[in-house]
Amino acid sequence: MNIIHHYPPDLLKLLVDTIPLLCRSKEDVLLFFRGAGVAAELMVDYQHKVAVARGSVNKYEITRELLVRLNDRGEATLRERREVLKRVIECEDFSTCWPDDQLKAKGLVAEIRRVVDVKDAFGRMRQEQEAERKKRLEEEKKKVEAHNERRAKLEQVKKDLRSLFCPSNPQQRGKQLEAVLNRLFQTAGISVREAFVRVASTGEGIVEQIDGVIELDGEIYLVEMKWWDKPLGISEVSHHLVRVFTRHCARGLLISYSGFTEPAVTTCKDALARMVVTLCGLQEVVLLLEREDDLAEFLRKKVRAAVIDKNPYLMVYA
Repeated sequence: MNIIHHYPPDLLKLLVDTIPLLCRSKEDVLLFFRGAGVAAELMVDYQHKVAVARGSVNKYEITRELLVRLNDRGEATLRERREVLKRVIECEDFSTCWPDDQLKAKGLVAEIRRVVDVKDAFGRMRQEQEAERKKRLEEEKKKVEAHNERRAKLEQVKKDLRSLFCPSNPQQRGKQLEAVLNRLFQTAGISVREAFVRVASTGEGIVEQIDGVIELDGEIYLVEMKWWDKPLGISEVSHHLVRVFTRHCARGLLISYSGFTEPAVTTCKDALARMVVTLCGLQEVVLLLEREDDLAEFLRKKVRAAVIDKNPYLMVYA
């Protein structure tokens, strides 16, 4: 039973009217409260009055004062308040009442049950509303934390990408670019498989090396990343196109620091008759990070241009 924590005025009055009817004598009233676990210190003065001056108090006065004392003690007497109310609500045998009081006691107990049911219902509603509010706050908190975590990761990716523009070993820089961009895909929520090599079944050596594989909107893209000092030409893009073409339904994405030659772009445009391939400059990725734009939507724009407009090299940030 989800019994309310404090007696509100209407319930307090009902208890004051009911408990004396359930007890034939003043001693029975004190025994009722003692049985509910009420401490002797709260009742000692009334025990003394009943013992030496019975006529100075009545059952209703004792009941009211003890209930008020229990209420005033707050959380300290929560258990006792619950037990008092529980004993009244669960009362089924009214033979302890004076015969003339039995019907009235039954009616009052029934009313207390009704009031408690209503207040418990509102209490449960408030608890459910509070639980729902806490759930929403927790969800918002998680969203904020996830957003902050994502921003922190993107800031680190941005920092690491900037560091690649400093003088360094070009070969190492190319490998570092693969790692940085693959982390960017992961942070953007794009499924990614990092660089791997495919070895010949005969074990005679590497057949091909893939810089990365991503999955966007259910489509698989083989990713090639290049940091060269000159634009990629027909030979470089064709090498990647062959790898894409030999995989059923695969698509291609090439990312280049130095851009692409016009013949290379034309080659990719011609290849659109057989596969989807899109080109991307590294500068576009840098601008994307600076603007804090959505990487997935950025790639979708490029793919739509390749499929619909037969433009494999759409400059999103022209």
